[in-house]
Amino acid sequence: MSQNDYNESKKRKKKKKSLGFKIFIGFLCVVLALAVVGGGYFIGILSKMDNIKLNKDNLGIVEDELKEYNNTSKIKNIALFGVDATDGETGRSDSIMIATLDPVHNKLKLTSIMRDSYVNIDGYGMDKINHAYAYGGPELSIKTINENFGLNIQDFVSVNFSSLPKIINILGGVDIEITNEELKYINKYIDDVNRKDGTNSPHITYAGVQHLDGTQALAYSRIRYTAGGDYKRTERQRTVIDAIFTKLTSASIGSYNSLLNEVLPYVQTNLNAGDILSLGTKALGIGNNLEQDRFPRDGYGEGANIGGIYYLTFDIETAKQQMRDYIFNDVR
Repeated sequence: MSQNDYNESKKRKKKKKSLGFKIFIGFLCVVLALAVVGGGYFIGILSKMDNIKLNKDNLGIVEDELKEYNNTSKIKNIALFGVDATDGETGRSDSIMIATLDPVHNKLKLTSIMRDSYVNIDGYGMDKINHAYAYGGPELSIKTINENFGLNIQDFVSVNFSSLPKIINILGGVDIEITNEELKYINKYIDDVNRKDGTNSPHITYAGVQHLDGTQALAYSRIRYTAGGDYKRTERQRTVIDAIFTKLTSASIGSYNSLLNEVLPYVQTNLNAGDILSLGTKALGIGNNLEQDRFPRDGYGEGANIGGIYYLTFDIETAKQQMRDYIFNDVR
């Protein structure tokens, strides 16, 4: 990967940092607000999530590898997956993050893993890390993270990006700037979403700031053939989520109820309501001491064309050591 690519990567990292924090803390605030005012109703709403069981013996945790760290039992790691899948598909994980509750160093951490990272997936060999979700769902994805980076993740939360139209429509739409280049492609994606979801959203006819409904915003987030390719696509997804958060900050608790009713069926996790409330309380107790890192770190990865496919290659042992030092020892 060229130096210019890494410079652009650093710019994207800065944007993603504030966005990741907003999503994580925003979700916790919504959950805790409903817990305070809702009581049993809160438990009922969370039951709408798709709660699944994981085989804890098949998550690739190697305890011996963690002996050099003294705080592993006190620090909680949760895998976060953002999946863009249509009905009947498992989908690949477009976004892979590790949320860390670290009471030892009094920090919340979000660790992102580049989706094109070239790693070993049990039973499938070397491949992009985001393919693990399509091959074996969250269990294989967690196993892949644990085995490659020497971690101890046992829990996850997965959100399907297809839930975005419902969220945005409840909030009354979002304002997003459409470029001339994006205008060339967005209407094709609008037609595609309309056809699949049975909606009838209109085309965008000019560039500039637009007030988008849910279908239009999802179409915008899926554009991938402009300059910047898939990097720009993930940046558009972050732009949409950032716009949603802006709307959420002024929304009423009543609208939170509607949002969770619509969105939670798109959420999959092995955590129950009690687990989520406990984690949320602990996270907010840590406060705004938030950090984010991304692996492989800038300067440690290189793009490679292998068999006609782009991969991000890197030294796995270096990335493993850096990631574990960051998560468990707070060393950057």
